[in-house]
Amino acid sequence: MSDFASRLTDGVRRHGPLCVGIDPHPGMVPALFGGDTARGLEYWGRALVEAAAGKVAVVKPQAGFFERLGPGGMAALASVSRAARESGLLVLMDAKRGDIGSTAEGYAEAYLSRGAFFESDAVTVNPYMGLDTLEPFAKRAEENGKGIVVLVRTSNPGAVDFQMLDTGGQPLYMRVAEALRPLTDRLMSPCGWSSLMMVVGATAPEEARRVRAAAPKAMFLVPGYGAQGAAAAEACAGLIGGQGGIVSASRLINFPKAAEGAQTIDTWQAAVEAAILSARDELRLAARA
Repeated sequence: MSDFASRLTDGVRRHGPLCVGIDPHPGMVPALFGGDTARGLEYWGRALVEAAAGKVAVVKPQAGFFERLGPGGMAALASVSRAARESGLLVLMDAKRGDIGSTAEGYAEAYLSRGAFFESDAVTVNPYMGLDTLEPFAKRAEENGKGIVVLVRTSNPGAVDFQMLDTGGQPLYMRVAEALRPLTDRLMSPCGWSSLMMVVGATAPEEARRVRAAAPKAMFLVPGYGAQGAAAAEACAGLIGGQGGIVSASRLINFPKAAEGAQTIDTWQAAVEAAILSARDELRLAARA
């Protein structure tokens, strides 16, 4: 298996930077698929995978929306992730794990080990407890051709509470980006990008440019495009010639207006596929501008 950075770079080159989020918000999964049940989430998630396959490089399931339904929800998450990988899609698991010692080892094994129940190509991690919490993920990434995606400058309004705090002339998010340089270098790929990604929100394009200057070889995961208000040009601010990252869209694609009230799965799928193609083409143009 090639390394994560190479697989993702190749996929973005072929399909553009759109990443399709899979976020089954409570009460929003259509009754066509079984509604807000574990089986409904599984059928709906697998239908999203089918709609995305061949059109984008990567999907991003949000673990929390599945976890809330207990063991059945977790089985649905595993099923959706497995279907995505079997369809040729990369799976970036949005789980935001972050802990020390053997607990971190457990999380890393669950998501980044080959054959794991929740096997993914990469997983999001929170560095707040320190760089040592990232080591188990880095080790699995090296061994298994996987990636890790570290929160740096997120897109939520509350990000300013801590990430923008001044730390001797630098905001905290920049300290995090700079502290990740050794790990970025360690996970460098022959393709020219690192298998360490940084989460840099689309709602902060100037910060994205600043992080890019400090981390020229780290790919970005960019949330905030679409429902959170960021335009395509803002979302692509930290990319370089259309490369160096992916832009996530969830609600924009999961619940398009054209799918509201759909009476058949074919009608629903046509609406979702149209939303994927529209977002994909918009981001492609913006990334190349």
